[in-house]
Amino acid sequence: MTLVEGAFCPLETPRFMCDEMLQGLGEWLRVAGYDTLQARNGSPDRDVLARAVEDDRWLVTCDRELLLHRDGPIHVILLTSDGQEANIRELTRRLDLDWLHRPFCRCKRCNTLLETGPLPDQPAPDDRPDQQVYHCPECRQTYWVGGHVRRMNHTLQRFNRWRRSEAQL
Repeated sequence: MTLVEGAFCPLETPRFMCDEMLQGLGEWLRVAGYDTLQARNGSPDRDVLARAVEDDRWLVTCDRELLLHRDGPIHVILLTSDGQEANIRELTRRLDLDWLHRPFCRCKRCNTLLETGPLPDQPAPDDRPDQQVYHCPECRQTYWVGGHVRRMNHTLQRFNRWRRSEAQL
């Protein structure tokens, strides 16, 4: 199945890979809780597509040339809009993507599932005694629930208003 020209395909729990042009979109997908890999800068198209196929992921791109590869039409979601917000809107509508899927459960940097509490070898931050703390066991990034999470959650809610299922209400 291809998602080239405005096709609609609701997916239960899709897994993604974003090409290097869509790093911001990839971060937002991770914030929403979707398993999303990011292609390394400068990686050849065939390698990026091969990784998506191998990992059973949708490759999200604005690069039409990826459709010319043998597996391209089956594994590529080609976005035709310009700009991050327009790309998010297009992807949301085409997949009926739920941006409140499992928010804030993945590391925004490396895609690893977050664990509760501070890093095992570090004490809880003294300046945030009443805030819940999370950490990434892979890249060791620490996260906490603060104003930035509330702002990001509002953004995710705004993205969700573009869903087809929401528009029908």
